[in-house]
Formats: sequence, C-alpha cells, structure tokens
Amino acid sequence: MGGYVFQFGVVFDAWRELLRGAALTVQLSAAAIVLGLLVAMLGAWVKTAQGGRWLRPVVDGYIEMIRNTPFLLQLFFFFFGLPALGVRLSPNQAALLTMVVNLGAYATEILRAGIEAIPRGQIEAALSLGLRPAQVFRLIVLMPALKIVYPPLAAQFTMAMLGSSVVSAISADELTSVANLLQSVTFRAFEIYAVVTLMYLAIAFAFRGLLTGIYHVVFGRAAAAGAR
Repeated sequence: MGGYVFQFGVVFDAWRELLRGAALTVQLSAAAIVLGLLVAMLGAWVKTAQGGRWLRPVVDGYIEMIRNTPFLLQLFFFFFGLPALGVRLSPNQAALLTMVVNLGAYATEILRAGIEAIPRGQIEAALSLGLRPAQVFRLIVLMPALKIVYPPLAAQFTMAMLGSSVVSAISADELTSVANLLQSVTFRAFEIYAVVTLMYLAIAFAFRGLLTGIYHVVFGRAAAAGAR
C-alpha cells in the first residue's frame, strides 16, 4: 500500500457532521420524491386525458428539455441563472427545486406508460357513467397505473436519492458536500469517501426497503379489499 497509514479516526471524529449531511440527503430526497410524484401525476394526466390536448406540447417540451440536458446544468440554471431575474434561492432550495423538476419529468413518462396499460374499456365505462375525466383519472386509473409501474418508479426514486450528491456542486449541505469539506480539511480522501460510500449504500438499501414496504401496504390492502 506504499506505506499509507489508514486513519479512520479523523472520519469518525466528524460523525455528527456526516450524520447531518446524511439527514439532509434523506430529507431532500423524500421531499423531491413526494413533490416530483405530484408533478408526474399532473404531467401524466395532461398527456393521457382527452381534455388536456392544448397543454400536451407544454408538457412534452418540459420532458424533452429535462431528459436531454444534464442534471448539473439544470442545477446551475436554478442557482446561478434565476438571480438574473431577481429570484434568489439558497443552495438547499435550489437543490430541492432541481430534484423535483428533474424527477417529475422522468416519472411522468413512467406513469404515462402505466396509464396507457389500463384497459380502455374501464375508462370508457367510467365516462359513460357520467364521471368527468379528472374523476376517472383519480378514481379509476391512477392506483392501478401506479401498481403497474411501481418497480421502475421506485428505482427512479432511488436514483434520484443517489443523484442528490450532485447538488454538492452548489454547496448544499448534503452528505457529499460534507465529505468534500472534511476531505479538504483532513486530506484523508480514502477514509472519508470509503465511509461515505458505505453510508450511501445504507441509505439506498433503506430506501429500497421502505419503498417495498409501501408497495405491500398500499397495494396489498387494495388487493385484499378487491378480493372481499
């Protein structure tokens, strides 16, 4: 190992800072998932509902713009670009806004695929009963569509959490940013990033376990209710 002496003690001495960074990573990710899913629901409804034709080009343009530009560029636009228009965001606010906008675009297309997998007959039957398109979407389409696309949607949520490390570029106080700061002070890059890697692994596994549990609670109950 070239005589390198490992010193993990300097990392563990900063465990409070690392835990605060991990906590912010989780908070940013959880908020982005909830808000991004709401954006995706609205976007998917516009793309699939009969009443949203005039809005579809807007949603399509939003999706194409986000999916074909780097996440880092989007982050810089919100943090460095918006102040030119008089809108100033803190690093954490810009990080959350970028994560929501980015996740919303990808999740819209995932949810749209689930909606289009719902048998058209169910939708037409609901419309024939006098339900409005928004009611059909909320009461008939949304939950079955979410169940169909839940695995890729959950994977996208986990990727969003891991992608939150990019917001360290604007000094948002999440885990990677804390790690970078510690490395600049202690010069123990291997030890710091090894520990932070394990922390991200733990967070990712926790996210996956939580999302799996949500699936069984939400859709397991729905299946049990339908069987009665």
